[in-house]
Amino acid sequence: PADWREAVAATAGALQAGGLVAVPTDTVYGVACLAQDSAAVRSIYSLKGRNGAKPLAICLGDVERLYRYCHVNVPDELLRDLLPGPVTLVLERSEELNKDLNPFTSLVGVRIPDHPFMRDLARACSGPLALTSANISSRGSTLTVLEFQDLWPQLSLVIDGGPIGDIQSPECRLGSTVVDLSVSGKFSIIRPGCALTPTVEILQKKYGLVPESS
Repeated sequence: PADWREAVAATAGALQAGGLVAVPTDTVYGVACLAQDSAAVRSIYSLKGRNGAKPLAICLGDVERLYRYCHVNVPDELLRDLLPGPVTLVLERSEELNKDLNPFTSLVGVRIPDHPFMRDLARACSGPLALTSANISSRGSTLTVLEFQDLWPQLSLVIDGGPIGDIQSPECRLGSTVVDLSVSGKFSIIRPGCALTPTVEILQKKYGLVPESS
């Protein structure tokens, strides 16, 4: 629909202008900026009152684009079994990624949310988005736009996608499952999140990866 395209274009425009935008994802509400825009990345940290040593994930629209920003050492089918979906894959970052984004680590978490607006938005932007949850650090994640009203004044745009999941359910607030795939043949769970069981099943049963600790 035309208003959908308009919303995507307006959001992409706000991002290109260096703004921060609030967006719905397949897990919780997020705040996004252009990952390659160092000033915008700094703005996200100050917006959230986030510890500068906590990394931001990048968000892309399609699995193919992941190869540009990451060094991948797992089969392409594995990526496609987990993405798009409520999973953040942590991989070795490539030279293409902004040096000011998470300069303290050689790894980067990648999200491809299973949400049509987010995928269209990511495709409409030239580089990756930096994505974090729409809340003040250490507070609960948010499932409606009203829950992060305190952040609105500092955002260029708030996209209201309605309530995400069941707002009564604590499970819905867990955010994505974060799994480190940077070591060949192994995986380690950094955050259990909302998709732990199916993720581990795919990694172990289908691809024979072993948990890092073993």
